Amino acid sequence: MADLIAKSPLGGRAPLTIGAAGLAEWLPGPMQAIAPFPGQDKALAKALKPLKLAFPAPGMVETGAGGARLVWTGRELAFLIGATAPAMPEVALVSDQSDGWAGLRLTGAAAADVLARLCPLDLNPAVFPPGRVARAPLQHMAAVILREEEGFAILVFRSMAETAWHEISAAMRALAARAALGG
Repeated sequence: MADLIAKSPLGGRAPLTIGAAGLAEWLPGPMQAIAPFPGQDKALAKALKPLKLAFPAPGMVETGAGGARLVWTGRELAFLIGATAPAMPEVALVSDQSDGWAGLRLTGAAAADVLARLCPLDLNPAVFPPGRVARAPLQHMAAVILREEEGFAILVFRSMAETAWHEISAAMRALAARAALGG
């Protein structure tokens, strides 16, 4: 039998710096979608307690033990990133998403300007500060965009990883070219 070799969505692509923005592949580790069953709020809180997490409010990210994050991704839906969900069959539907998504990190002084060229979000830190998340289109791709201290973590469907890299790097090049012209 052939040995299969796991590959990251972008195949370990080298980080890219253009102008005042940097782009790198982000490997978030284990990721599970958690969709609580109706009326299970208290049981869910109890199940998440060992991870020191609470189910996030819309648009929010909760950070817990060992850097685990529970990221709001839609109505009654969150992604647990960086940890394995506890068993909770009567409390929530839990499904592994680890291989279905690709992660990218956009950092640097121009990160918000680059991302503003690609998605219709108000990225002003006063409106979208670290710890916030949004589901938004990234050009024509569905994306989950997390604001972090140093920039943005972006999740797209794994099949869109190369396209997302291309679109973001093209926006980086355009912004850097404009800056070089003094615009």
